[in-house]
Amino acid sequence: MKKWMPLSLISAGLLVACNNDNSSDVTESTDASSTNNAIAEELRVGYPAQPESLDPYITTAVATRDITRHFYEALVTINDDFEVVPMLAESIEESDDGKTITFHLRQGVLFHNGKEMIAEDVVASMERWKETTTQGRSNLEHSTFVEVDDYTVELQLDESSSIILHVLAEVVQIAAIMPKEIVDEADGTGVNEYVGTGPFEFVDWQTDQHIHMQRFEDYVPSEEEASGLSGHKEALIENLYFEFVTDSSTRIAGLQTGEYDVIITVPLDNADQLEAQPDVELVTALGSLQTGIFNEEEGVFTDPLMRQAVNTAIDNQAIMLGAYVSEEFFTLDAGIMFEDQVDWHSQAGEEHYFQNDPDRALEMLDEAGYDGEEVVILVARDYDSLYNTAVVLHQQLEELGMNAVLEVTDWPTYLELSEDPSNFDIAITSFSTRLIPHQYPTLSKRAAYVGWTKSEELDRLLDEIKEQPTQEEAFEVFEELQVQFYEDMPMLNIGKSSGLTGVRSNVQNYEDLIGPILWNTTIED
Repeated sequence: MKKWMPLSLISAGLLVACNNDNSSDVTESTDASSTNNAIAEELRVGYPAQPESLDPYITTAVATRDITRHFYEALVTINDDFEVVPMLAESIEESDDGKTITFHLRQGVLFHNGKEMIAEDVVASMERWKETTTQGRSNLEHSTFVEVDDYTVELQLDESSSIILHVLAEVVQIAAIMPKEIVDEADGTGVNEYVGTGPFEFVDWQTDQHIHMQRFEDYVPSEEEASGLSGHKEALIENLYFEFVTDSSTRIAGLQTGEYDVIITVPLDNADQLEAQPDVELVTALGSLQTGIFNEEEGVFTDPLMRQAVNTAIDNQAIMLGAYVSEEFFTLDAGIMFEDQVDWHSQAGEEHYFQNDPDRALEMLDEAGYDGEEVVILVARDYDSLYNTAVVLHQQLEELGMNAVLEVTDWPTYLELSEDPSNFDIAITSFSTRLIPHQYPTLSKRAAYVGWTKSEELDRLLDEIKEQPTQEEAFEVFEELQVQFYEDMPMLNIGKSSGLTGVRSNVQNYEDLIGPILWNTTIED
């Protein structure tokens, strides 16, 4: 048995490199070391979309991720350097054969309902997470979580895996630990109560208005130093509101007047306007991979040649300029992992990226037998960059001679429609930074994710990566996978973006790591 130490996914140079190119992973509006522990009465976030659910097990929506991280916690999470570190676990041990991982739980951690977290809660939560989420279905299919005693849980694997702790540190569908009785009552629509162990506790959800959280008075923080999503957390705000404001001009006006203390997703063509305002600061957030997911379940894109034709035709630069205004806010890159992810980034398959060759694409459409069938591009209006991506893509496909139709909805409707393959052919979305390639749900047939990829070869390569004894050998297999990605084309790799968050200058210690971090944040009088 060996004592587990944090596993570095991305080099410590990532933070420095991103700071230099104006796209930092964690950007602070003030020095995070200078908190005075004063409790502010309230903080209001102007947020562009309403989540479909606050159960992170049943949705990959960014809104759910950004909100629920404040009241849910997991066994492990990531720090500033993208290392996997314990959170609700105190320590972790791995057996010599790698098939048993033992989690020793922190004692005295309380749920928001006053109950102490023990092993039965962890087992119930993780078994449901394993069965419900894309990551669980793809990577933990033949594993079992077992209660050893009240403060010890074992994860028993059918085979060793070099990535399993990174899987459990999933940021989007957080492996949230909830009380067993709430997990047991959950159905297909999710849990009926939102009870976690985080520094804030859920109060209410006023549909189309806001989600209200309050400071959890009995929160038991980690003794480790605060870093990223890990370590010491403290709610320095009595009441935290996520206000749903889909109109970007309304969010901007609210930030300027002080109605909102923070606004998420500043339209990039408004950046200069806000930078000129002395009581507002702009925070550059870690970016996303801009994509269109192909529907492989039914319709014209069941044929991989049709998917390849669209990839061959599109002008990636024009689409990204339409979405992000300036090259300052995006990069064009054949790699599906980010450039600063030195352990994973590759240009394998680059000959298939940014071809901008409509003549060749027309030949491919003809070869595939395309006969003017309707191509529905589904997008939500709530996120300006996604909407503008869809508008330019729609224009390019029309110019190619395809019968493209733009279907524009709000975000909750988008999420509902995208679950039914009869509703769309291309779904426009973005994926925030993934720790490992396995966390792109579109790559795995087993994930049964929107788009419903059919590639058994991608699954085989994902499995082979997990089996490699060293990162160098895993990377070699990953390069094969990236070439296969361009062959199967489950989604478009359009480009990679960075985003802007607006913060009032009296907001202290605001951070961003794949979404806002509002613990350890307060408001100066």
